[in-house]
Amino acid sequence: MKFALLIILSAFTPAFAHAQQTPAPTLPPKVYPVALPNYDEETATRLQIFLDNNDFGPGKIDGRMGEFFRKALISYKYANAMPKTGAVDQWMLDQVPVTYTTYTVKEEDVKLIGDVPGSHAEQARLKWMPYTSLLEFVAERFHSAEAYIQKLNPGKNWENLQAGETLKVPNVLPFEVEKFTEGKVPENPAFTSRRVFVDTQEHLLEVFDHDQLVCVFPITPGSKTLPAPVGTWKILGATVWPWFRYDEGMLNHGVRTENYYNLPPGPNNLVGVLWMGLNKPGIGIHGTNNPETIGRAASHGCIRLANWDAARVKDLVSVGNTVIIF
Repeated sequence: MKFALLIILSAFTPAFAHAQQTPAPTLPPKVYPVALPNYDEETATRLQIFLDNNDFGPGKIDGRMGEFFRKALISYKYANAMPKTGAVDQWMLDQVPVTYTTYTVKEEDVKLIGDVPGSHAEQARLKWMPYTSLLEFVAERFHSAEAYIQKLNPGKNWENLQAGETLKVPNVLPFEVEKFTEGKVPENPAFTSRRVFVDTQEHLLEVFDHDQLVCVFPITPGSKTLPAPVGTWKILGATVWPWFRYDEGMLNHGVRTENYYNLPPGPNNLVGVLWMGLNKPGIGIHGTNNPETIGRAASHGCIRLANWDAARVKDLVSVGNTVIIF
């Protein structure tokens, strides 16, 4: 997907905001690093699927022992009071008895593919920012690296993939993009006590319910020049399939101008499937049009997740929750 650094001026954010003047929060314990062995590709894939299905995001599924896979595994063991070792727990593998499944491309999928022009002026004329290829669509649907989907399906003509073709994919709970509808996310009274921690050093978003770790997802938290704002904040509102106000003044200087483009929603919108605005102008938790860059590239102060992770975060927290960035 096309990648751009971004910031958004949310409809939820007031003209001014500041970190709440509260005592310094108790931060979650550090559980890294723990040395892990290098599992074989199928074992690694099965464990990635297990962790992903349980809301401990390993990053993109690729059958490799990457940074976020290791952190997700140790975080899951910590959350479940298990010994934080690299031993393969057979019961985890038993939850994923079938590592791979198949997916047949549908006519409806093909309708989600289209051209996305390079200029923001042209993008602003669109009604939707679609996927640009079926490979991109399938990889995001199964939380995978595009290269891994290609590796699992050698010999496919990816430039001319058609409806009716069957692909081998990881057997993970799919990100079903067609089931998401544009609109605001309501407050969830059951989650009022939850807190969101954004670890800018480990590049992780963690949700706690009191002292219980609920989930962990990899993120990109700002950049060296425009870091995520350290402090205690609050989620003011959340929107599925948000529009993005692309304003160079806001992007580069934090000042709203009249020279902007209103970009339509879609998987190739810069904030992807979700915008969750904080009480800090222009700062939020959001999806992305380029999941391959999570944890690897910079954003303009925001907390960026892969779309499949952002879609789950919205169901694990509530408007009004405290967000602690450290």
